[in-house]
Amino acid sequence: MKVAIYSNDGFTSKKVATQLKEKIDASEKLEYDGLNPQIVISVGGDGTLLSAFHHYRDAISKIRFVGIHTGHLGFYTDWRDYEVKELVDSLEDDNGQSVSYPLLSIKVQYTDGGPDDSFVALNESTLKRINGTMVTDIYIKDEFFEKFRGDGLCVSTPTGSTAYNKSVGGAIINPQLNAIQVSEMASINNRVFRTLGSPVIVPPDETITIVPDSPKHNILTCDQLLISDRPIKSISYSICNDRIYFAQYRHTHFWKRVSNSFIGVHEDD
Repeated sequence: MKVAIYSNDGFTSKKVATQLKEKIDASEKLEYDGLNPQIVISVGGDGTLLSAFHHYRDAISKIRFVGIHTGHLGFYTDWRDYEVKELVDSLEDDNGQSVSYPLLSIKVQYTDGGPDDSFVALNESTLKRINGTMVTDIYIKDEFFEKFRGDGLCVSTPTGSTAYNKSVGGAIINPQLNAIQVSEMASINNRVFRTLGSPVIVPPDETITIVPDSPKHNILTCDQLLISDRPIKSISYSICNDRIYFAQYRHTHFWKRVSNSFIGVHEDD
């Protein structure tokens, strides 16, 4: 089985990556291949795994990911930095087991006459205005829903619902649900202007479309990618046809992961 290692530049991560490479090279069942891997091991945190996902985006249907976290929190990382041997043993006993999560498809139209863009996000996409209040029309399944005024909007996947989406008041969604969510950032609500003021979760057959009143001076993000130099006509969000796959050698229940990360587990509880 062909394995690649994608690490950040931290001291601990580089040390773990070196240990992994040595054990993979010594294995009779594994082969290191950074160009055409079947398994990609991310060493770092969730940000590193996001980078690994986009690095191998074009081959996403042929790859399963495994995450080793060398920091404190890791929603995508099931292994710790001291479990290198155990992970390599699991790789050698691999039988193709996996779990998959939905991705976010993003289609952007511009007003400058240039080509449209298509992106895929693992966590989320946001739209903000560089200065002043952002004003946009929001459509759900091609029907007008509301005119938003505020700082911005965040559209997330279920796995991304625990990231930036949570910090702006969005709901946490179990990744077994094939849905996307749009959350407001500091919306303006008074007697004159009114929005729903709550996160909206839509099923896989519905599309969320955002049409800014002003195409210029907007900032669009797609995970770690940022676009700020083109005038945006509209952005359409939907569930992507592709999914991300993780090699599931061990299973941590999603809600246990949420509890451990945000609430903390105490033996006395």
